[in-house]
Amino acid sequence: MASSQFFGLNIASSALAAFQASVNTTANNVSNVQTKGYSKQVANLQATGALRVNAKYGTTGTGVEAVSVTQLRDSYYDTKYWNNSSSLGLYEKKLYYMQQIEMYYTDDDTERGFSTLLNTMFNNLNSVQDNAGDLNTRKQFISSAQSLASYFNSVANSLGELQTSVNNEIKSTVDNVNSIAQKIALINKQINQIEIQGGFANELRDERALLVDELSQIVPVTISETPITNSNYPDMDLGINNYSVKINGQKLVDGYGYRTLAYTPRENRINQADVDGLYDLIWSDTGVKFDPTSTSMSGSLKALFEVRDGNNSEYFYGKIGAAAKDVEDVVVDGKNVTAITVYDASITDLAKLSIAEEGIITVSNTEYTYSGFTINDDGSYTFTLEKQLNALERSRFSGASMSIGKAVDTMGVPYYMSQMNEFLRNFAREFNTIEQGSTTDPGVDANGDPMGAFFVAKDNWGGEYDFSETAVSSTADTYYKLTATNFAVAEASVNDPARFAAVTQAEYTDGTDKYTLIESLAKLQSDVVLYRGTGSDDFLQCLLSDVSIDTQEAKLFTSNYQNIVDSIENQRQSVSGVDEDEEAMDLVKYQNAYNLASKMISVMSEMYNRLILETGV
Repeated sequence: MASSQFFGLNIASSALAAFQASVNTTANNVSNVQTKGYSKQVANLQATGALRVNAKYGTTGTGVEAVSVTQLRDSYYDTKYWNNSSSLGLYEKKLYYMQQIEMYYTDDDTERGFSTLLNTMFNNLNSVQDNAGDLNTRKQFISSAQSLASYFNSVANSLGELQTSVNNEIKSTVDNVNSIAQKIALINKQINQIEIQGGFANELRDERALLVDELSQIVPVTISETPITNSNYPDMDLGINNYSVKINGQKLVDGYGYRTLAYTPRENRINQADVDGLYDLIWSDTGVKFDPTSTSMSGSLKALFEVRDGNNSEYFYGKIGAAAKDVEDVVVDGKNVTAITVYDASITDLAKLSIAEEGIITVSNTEYTYSGFTINDDGSYTFTLEKQLNALERSRFSGASMSIGKAVDTMGVPYYMSQMNEFLRNFAREFNTIEQGSTTDPGVDANGDPMGAFFVAKDNWGGEYDFSETAVSSTADTYYKLTATNFAVAEASVNDPARFAAVTQAEYTDGTDKYTLIESLAKLQSDVVLYRGTGSDDFLQCLLSDVSIDTQEAKLFTSNYQNIVDSIENQRQSVSGVDEDEEAMDLVKYQNAYNLASKMISVMSEMYNRLILETGV
């Protein structure tokens, strides 16, 4: 087959069209140089099919064509970025909240904290020792004791507000995960609608990758993109792909479909000091729990749960007895229920007990609600369930392991609340014991009346727990009722400064000017072991050590992962980023090529003009 006499013009015009596409692509790159998530695009040029001719050389070239415009992107760097982004999100979010917790324990010139208030209280106690009969001196001491109680109330309330804030952020974060999943599924469909026709949906692919970038900061992601084939002709390429996203190893997006997470508020507390309505996560379609604190998790979502639920792995667990009496039916308020007895409990010290009065027991991965508990003389616990177990459940309970909550190996809000509760219970118990004296020689106030509890716990109805009961249960008036939230000075002492014991009854009757009880109380500042083998004055140092370690660790890892992410992002941008100088060079290159193609057309036009007009052919 012979080529047309004007074949050269067709070849030159194909070059004009191809380089015009290249210039347009470069213009698009330049216009998006500051667009977040945009990947550099290139026009891919290819020689058009050769034409067979009746000549010795057999075929002749037919020109060039732009076969596609594709983006430059390296999946290797994307995967590395997403893996490290979730670790950065974890420590970045944890650092933000740990710095807030650290502020709550500030004690310096700008904020009067625990140490300052404790020293003030004991200094005022020494003043009472010097003049025990002066009511103003007593009033000053009682006022400083109130200030110490108010400090703990304030810190506890701040931690509660922080827990509420984190809980609300969990809700908004889960909503964001669900929204991203929906958007990715929609974009998957739009991409396939374009690419099934042979094109490349570059902008949509960039938009999808940007969503995955955002998702990877929240949860660990795994991406998979596989070609969709014709089931009848597996080797047939349909030009479309199935794009799936997994979070923490569980599928979130699968092609055009997606799953969502749901947050369900807890009906019962796990920890005594938890705020109400903390969210647990489940998959909406199956109801299966999603564990945000598992060892394979990372990202800001895990950090939120660690701050909200972190107990430093100090949680309640034990083993249900195997005897018939250990799982027996009882009647409570006219209702048939089951009581279970738990042995070898992880927490035996009442000061450290932080389980809720009513809560959830987990046995064999099944949750059961308990309505109360009692600590028996042998150290075992008896929990009263809200229902009566059937025969199958009884068989599961006998000799089974149980737990309340689970280990969350981070020092979060529950940990700091339980540490304050432990210290205050020990401190208040020792203080009250000294004040009340012995049964044979009780402590008496300035009026000679027996001294009651000086430090008490406020109840929800304006009353007080004065720890008058010895049998420990969820409802008994014991030091279990005392928390940092309700720690207070007894109303009787606040209203009447005389209601403070400085001496015992024998000393008061003797009429001598003594202050034996105050001398004993003064030793509580540093000489009596109350918390982690130290006295009261080292309590703050212990907590600051805890929070500082976590804060410094979060700060160090945040810095390290930020550097890693920045390094990977630079590598990623070296492939897919738009460089202004590089685009300028491309413009010159394509301009020169375009000019040459134009010159070719001009030359051929003159040749054809001479051939047609001047030779008469």
